[in-house]
Amino acid sequence: MSSSGILMLTTNYAPGYKVTKVLGMVYGITVRSRGVGGNLMAGLRSLKGGEINEYTEMARQARQQALDRLAEHAASMGANAVFSIMFDSTEIGNTMDEIIAFGTGVVIAPATEPQQLVKLS
Repeated sequence: MSSSGILMLTTNYAPGYKVTKVLGMVYGITVRSRGVGGNLMAGLRSLKGGEINEYTEMARQARQQALDRLAEHAASMGANAVFSIMFDSTEIGNTMDEIIAFGTGVVIAPATEPQQLVKLS
């Protein structure tokens, strides 16, 4: 659950809930660049190998910001849940990364009858 109260799932259903309305695609996007100092430190760390903490932290923050913006977009459309959340990223000009989180905004309500899920064999 996001801080805005939106249920955020990578699955395409929520156990115990039914979808009452599909609102469509929702997304959150951010573009990040590490400053010259951060790139210099990361470059020096890459010489010895291993994890580059500066980039790991930047990636974590970027994904969280994209998720937060996705939740804001979903709430602005009237959704109380987002299904099938995924991430994508693209490098822009060797110095920046675009991170997008996207999914399907829906309105859900507690299921009053037992759910029958489709089984794929």
